[in-house]
Amino acid sequence: MTTLNPEVTKFLSAQPLKMFVGGRWVEAQSGKTFETLDPGEGTVLAKVAAGDVADVDAAVTAAREAFRKSGWATMPVNDRAVILHRLADLIDKRKEIIAQIESLDVGKPRGQAAAFDVPHAAQTLRYYADLSVHTRRREPIAVSGFDARTIRVPYGVCGFIFPWNFPFLLIGWGIAPALAAGNTVVIKPAEDTPLSTIYFAKLAEEAGVPPGVINVVTGLGETAGAALARHLGLNRMSFTGSPEVGRLVAEACGKNLVPTKLELGGKGAAVIFDDVNVGAVADSLAGAVTLNAGQVCCTATRWLVHEKIRDEFVKQATATLGAMKIGYGANPDTNMGPVVSEKQRGRVLGYLDKGVKGGAKLLLAGGRAEVQGHERGFYVKPALLTGDPGNVCAREEIFGPVAYVMTFNDEDKVIDLVNTSAYGLANSVWSNNLDRANRVAEKLVAGNSWINAHNIFAHGMPYGGCNLSGCGGGVLGPETLSDYLRNQTIARPLV
Repeated sequence: MTTLNPEVTKFLSAQPLKMFVGGRWVEAQSGKTFETLDPGEGTVLAKVAAGDVADVDAAVTAAREAFRKSGWATMPVNDRAVILHRLADLIDKRKEIIAQIESLDVGKPRGQAAAFDVPHAAQTLRYYADLSVHTRRREPIAVSGFDARTIRVPYGVCGFIFPWNFPFLLIGWGIAPALAAGNTVVIKPAEDTPLSTIYFAKLAEEAGVPPGVINVVTGLGETAGAALARHLGLNRMSFTGSPEVGRLVAEACGKNLVPTKLELGGKGAAVIFDDVNVGAVADSLAGAVTLNAGQVCCTATRWLVHEKIRDEFVKQATATLGAMKIGYGANPDTNMGPVVSEKQRGRVLGYLDKGVKGGAKLLLAGGRAEVQGHERGFYVKPALLTGDPGNVCAREEIFGPVAYVMTFNDEDKVIDLVNTSAYGLANSVWSNNLDRANRVAEKLVAGNSWINAHNIFAHGMPYGGCNLSGCGGGVLGPETLSDYLRNQTIARPLV
């Protein structure tokens, strides 16, 4: 049995966990709740308020009122930045608490959440708080016959629908620029993983964020999520998740002419040339594809290996993947936890079955994993396949610890092969010849091309996708702050 931090025990004991609307902790107006599970145990973690249309409407109304009257949108930028820094400091102070909540709810190793997810969210708040202080809000326009200028002002209410793979990290990535710009927000977390978002709202309240500036409505995607996407009171919308749901969100927002940012899935490729340290690259990519049990949209799941090193690479990769310690997220020696739900485990296993039936060969079988003492958890083993590039496992996003190996011997042909994907989020090129690596990286169609590494996230370096991987702007870069500031021209004739 996992020993919980007393603060985590206290947090989970106040059930059903309530929503945060207009600065108040409220139950769903319908009185309904839903259950969130511990993926590592397969047992109920908490009952949570199940918001729906009425609750979303209340949250948007509160956010609109806060935008107009709380002073958040009009206060000096420095004062907003102070509050956001205070919130970031609280996140750092409660890092171990948040990491335990995240590990329980998502299933990921607690150490990974504590080392990356939580501190990176705090750093993102600080990055955009500081950037907002140094961003010019007024620019003169040099045009004959007029005294003219452009001002940059916040939009108003911004809606956010987040997925279940990195719930706390993506709060930071998503709402930090919107808040720093002076907007108010309504957050709908994934029903599978709402807990850290609720805890975040507690920290926002403690940090002194004015009531109504941050609102959290928990509930199901088809009710609360759909209601938020189609709400007439939004000024901007951001969705992170699958292309299938992204289309529905974009359609709903499009009917109301609400600008929408879509951060969607991926089918990343790693192109490995024959001049690399084979063992080191194989270990790096094995680590990438098993990070968060493979539930990472930008990870490399297509491995295009030069034919000269293919056998050596596969031997090392299968050995590394096979040695992964699969276990409960709270165990310090766990390398890979469970996937988030039984539904997601069924998806991963289903793709393996379809891939083999479609002609793929299993280099490492994968399948269900049994973890002693946690038999009801949703564990899977890493899998490695090879075969035709047209196989379903080489084309579609599986969102699990599954990679697909293909070989090449020609630079131009491997570029064409990578670019056959309908996605366009992140690829990597591995070579000691930096001229070649840079040349290839620039020709790969994606929002991100990484060299001799995969999964690179740094503040100030834009991260986003194209094609099926998204549109409307990315995250982590200075452009994202601009996404949440609208331009307004002020002009006076000089006559």
